[in-house]
Amino acid sequence: MRITQGCFSYLPDLTDEQITKQIQYCLDNGWAVNLEYTDDPHPRNTYWEMWGLPMFDIRDAKAIMGELDNCRRIHNECYIRLSAFDATDTWESLRISFIVQRPSDEPGFMLTRQEVGGRNMRYETRAYVLQKPEGARYDS
Repeated sequence: MRITQGCFSYLPDLTDEQITKQIQYCLDNGWAVNLEYTDDPHPRNTYWEMWGLPMFDIRDAKAIMGELDNCRRIHNECYIRLSAFDATDTWESLRISFIVQRPSDEPGFMLTRQEVGGRNMRYETRAYVLQKPEGARYDS
């Protein structure tokens, strides 16, 4: 199963060259780029761990790719997401966000169903990977 979140999620994974072009597009528009990582990609988990601070003052895509390479080296079996923030008045929000790295194995999600009150059903989505403790979820 392939996790689909953010821009480009239904496309094949972007190459480093394509990621660099997306970063340059963000920088050309004056957006601040940041990197985040997690081992829990649940769609409602919007608070991933930040890799350093947002790069408000970096205007070189190669420098950001260097930070991405460092993040990949340390968190090689986590999901890594690149986001760009537009601080323009009246916008002040994310403009783009996409996954730039995935673990080598994506176990996917299970759907559990529970009967509640009368004929009502309650559904819950749970990642298979959460059956392992945090920090060891993608270890072989």
